Order: sequence, then C-alpha cells, then structure tokens
Amino acid sequence: MGKVYLVGAGPGDVAYLTVKAYKLLQQTNVLIYDALIDAELLNLVPSDCLKLDVGKRGGKVSTPQTEINELLVKYSQQGNLVLRLKSGDPFIFGRCTSEIEALKAANCEFEVIPGISSALAAPLLAGIPLTDPVLSRCFAVFTAHEPDALNWEALAAIETLVVLMGGKNLPEVVHQLIRHGKSRATPIAVIRYCGTPQQQIWVGTLETILDKTANISLSPVVITIGEVVELRKYLQAKNIHTR
Repeated sequence: MGKVYLVGAGPGDVAYLTVKAYKLLQQTNVLIYDALIDAELLNLVPSDCLKLDVGKRGGKVSTPQTEINELLVKYSQQGNLVLRLKSGDPFIFGRCTSEIEALKAANCEFEVIPGISSALAAPLLAGIPLTDPVLSRCFAVFTAHEPDALNWEALAAIETLVVLMGGKNLPEVVHQLIRHGKSRATPIAVIRYCGTPQQQIWVGTLETILDKTANISLSPVVITIGEVVELRKYLQAKNIHTR
C-alpha cells in the first residue's frame, strides 16, 4: 500500500513552495495536479513520474471529482507515493473532504501538507495588510462562486473582506455589498495572477471598480475590500504594477 499526500503548492511562483512539499515532489511516483499550479513544479518530479492534469479551474474543463478520488485510491493501492497537488492551501476551498473520505473508505494512508493560501498571499504581495489596529480588527475570506448562498448582511459589516473565485461575479459582489450597507467609497483591489511575474492589480472603490475592470478576463483573481487597501500607498514595493 502506498501513501497519498494532499499538498498545497502556494499562490503561484515555485519559490513560495514549502520545503516539505519540495522534498515530496522529488520523491513522488504519481503527481495529480490542478490547473493553477506553477508549471515549473512539474520539473521537480522524477523523470519517470506519472503526471496527471485534472484541471479544477472555474469555467474550464475539469476531471469530475469522483474520478479524481478514484485515481488517488487506485494509485495508492498500487503502492505508489501519490502527490495530490493543489494551488494555495489544500484546506481552503481545496475540496479535500471528498478526497479524504474516499481514501479513508479504501483504507489508504494519507497526509495533508499545508501551503500558502492566495487569500493571505495576494493582499500581502500587493502591499495590503489584512489587519490593522485601527482600520481592520478582523477579516473574512469567502468564495463568490455561489453568491446566492452567502449572508451578505453579515459580510457587509466586516471591516476587511477577501474574495476568492470572484472575478466572474464581481458585479454581484459589488451590488450586494452596497445593497447591504457598504459605502460606495469603500476601497477595493483586484489582484490577478498573484505571486507570478504576470501579477496585475486594479485599485478603485466599490463605485468605480467595475468600470476599471470592464472587458478584462478576471481569472484567477483575489479581491480585497476594505479601508486597508488604502494602506498600500505606503506599504507596497516599488516594483508592483497597478492600474
């Protein structure tokens, strides 16, 4: 019997990979990976490693989750060291529950390896602190994949919000927050391809951001909303490109 490692690849660039994940990549027999990982990671595995791209990106063709579960069980039972590589952190919207349930049902050994979540890294790399003694005493992270399922009244009352998978539904996010009491002047930053050389940032307010991002494919993006966005004027690195 082999073992399955559910590993977080971090937000983008291979440089943000953890040391433990790096070592596991060099040992793995089977790599089952998501679409948003850095392609450079594929060069870290042994030359004879079986590499399976299962997609898992919004709006794109992806392998059904049940098939991914079956692949993990199959190759583990064959005695392989299987590495299930996910972008960010595997326990933050990483759909690990289904995979772990399948592995446990088949008595397969597994281990979860944390990664740096884009929810934390994207604002940081854009020069935006998620907490501040005055402007942000707490923050919330949510996915806008299913906006109808969210408690917008509660979210609108939180000082700082981080939205994952929200590019497609940015108009709805803006509409719901304003409708439930957020000021139209609330600062917002849309960060695309965080942690990569292609990183781009659009900054505005809830009132202006839709015009600033019109006709732009906002995927993948991390959206940060709150007064802390204004702090990037003082904290951002000089090499950060903003629109």
